[in-house]
Amino acid sequence: FQVLAEKIKASRKRFDCQLPWYIMTSHANHEATVSFFDQHEYFGLGEGTVKFFRQGRMPAIDFDGRILMDSKGSIATSPDGHGGALRALDRSGALAEMKSNGIDLLSYFQVDNPHVQVADPNFLGFHIQSDSEMSSKMLPKAYEKEKLGHFCLNGNRLEVIEYSDMPDELISLRDKDGSLLFLAGSVAIHVVSVPFIEKIVAHGSPISLPFHKAVKKIACIDADGVPQQVDTPNGVKFEMFVFDALPFAKNSVIVETTRLGDFSPVKNATGVDSADSCRKDQQKLFASWLAQEGVNLEVDDEGVPVRAIEISPLFGYDQDSFSEAWKSKMPSVDFSQDVYIA
Repeated sequence: FQVLAEKIKASRKRFDCQLPWYIMTSHANHEATVSFFDQHEYFGLGEGTVKFFRQGRMPAIDFDGRILMDSKGSIATSPDGHGGALRALDRSGALAEMKSNGIDLLSYFQVDNPHVQVADPNFLGFHIQSDSEMSSKMLPKAYEKEKLGHFCLNGNRLEVIEYSDMPDELISLRDKDGSLLFLAGSVAIHVVSVPFIEKIVAHGSPISLPFHKAVKKIACIDADGVPQQVDTPNGVKFEMFVFDALPFAKNSVIVETTRLGDFSPVKNATGVDSADSCRKDQQKLFASWLAQEGVNLEVDDEGVPVRAIEISPLFGYDQDSFSEAWKSKMPSVDFSQDVYIA
């Protein structure tokens, strides 16, 4: 949260705008999230500019279609997916608030990706220039089974097929040059026009995002009300995906980005897409910025600086802003030890 907050604060300064932050929480983590921001004084953003709204919930069922109970008199429920953000914005009153404040574009990203450019002017510019209702960023997949959705054309309709819904025989298809045929991976970074969201959530709207099933381990009770020890998947949760709005959007723009510049998620405890891999990517990104200024750090075989280095987004949040700050401030830094530049 701190990294993202500092990026937003830096963007406010750069573009001289308010740039409010709307954060979707679940019923399970809402109070803890709000308390965390209170404890950290909203990271200097101002309490009134950080808005929280709760995600919707859906019942969970067993493999025979029966609704599971988490206690006597209480249905087992789960969050309705990131696609639920659209109707949650409406239900919470946030969408009406945006409209009344003259906000017509949303920069959408997920909290587990601290590398994201929270307000990318080039991306926003392409979206506006194309009169698009919803635009997305993509990356070429690193390997066949990388857990990214796939941008595809279904006739003339742009769609994203989630990795869990994509048949293996399609995932592994190769082009004539040997590259993956379905190469364009979705990294959950979008720009969405507020009027488009209003159109989706309007009463009687013909647009309806589908639910996807997710086979999961679900805490529940048995018919006698006894809590069950759940060691293997025992039911189905239902989730909506925000990218399922793309087929209904006009003039969608897909912009290719870079991993170091925009995408290094924290999804696993160890290994790929973990906090450790994200830190390494941040280190490599900062080292590349410094190299452009003539500072060549000692790095290991992976290109990660031997000494830890962190650059606050308030000093520089991309190559250009870092270069400008470095040249104007000319900080005296001892790179023989761990460094934090702010």
